[in-house]
Amino acid sequence: MRNRTLSFPPLRSACLAAALAALVLLALPAPSPRAVAAEGPGKGDHRVIQLPNPTLKGKMTLEEAMSKRASIRDFRQRALTQEEIGQILWSAGGQTRPWGGRTVPSAGALYPLEIDIATPEGVFRYLPERHQLQPRATGNLLPKLAAAALNQHFVAQAPAVVVISAVYERTKRRYGSRAERYVHMEAGHAAQNIHLEAVSLGLGSVAVGAFNDSEVHRVLALRADEKPLYLIPVGEPAQRP
Repeated sequence: MRNRTLSFPPLRSACLAAALAALVLLALPAPSPRAVAAEGPGKGDHRVIQLPNPTLKGKMTLEEAMSKRASIRDFRQRALTQEEIGQILWSAGGQTRPWGGRTVPSAGALYPLEIDIATPEGVFRYLPERHQLQPRATGNLLPKLAAAALNQHFVAQAPAVVVISAVYERTKRRYGSRAERYVHMEAGHAAQNIHLEAVSLGLGSVAVGAFNDSEVHRVLALRADEKPLYLIPVGEPAQRP
């Protein structure tokens, strides 16, 4: 018997291809809520910036950093390096344990905080599990952030501003009415780490709590369940304290 090559009419071939494509789509796993949350306002933007590995042994003791810490509001116009940005964000909540433990204690290890950093290049979300940055917005939003912070000019002049926001529901599901207290405690832990890490890097920082919550929320395009708690301008001091 002569060998025959199977062929399909054009319409039947198109139907078969469509059916196979549908089966492939059904087999693909759905994106996790965590991945979607990390995506930020730029839906579909999966670009990430891999930060340099954090340094675990600095040039300054903890006691020296505490003694030198001061509120700095006047900065040199020098952009932070990726190493400096990575070290500061890691101190705020980088992963330090294989099971997901981080640099700051968190009630029930629920980690309700989200950390963003705003620079003249844009706004970036810190991804602690992979020590990466997820771009969320492009362009210099620091002047708008300063306006939202009751026109405190140094917010716009700083080369970077770290923004700590919270998703209270992550903690509330387990701890109920105590959640707000626990979230605020954790924000304090993260902020103090940032201030001390900045000193150890030869940088300065200042705590900013005076801002219009809804305006900061709008400028940064935060999700509905994310509440801004803390602005921390960071940069090289214009003068050493």
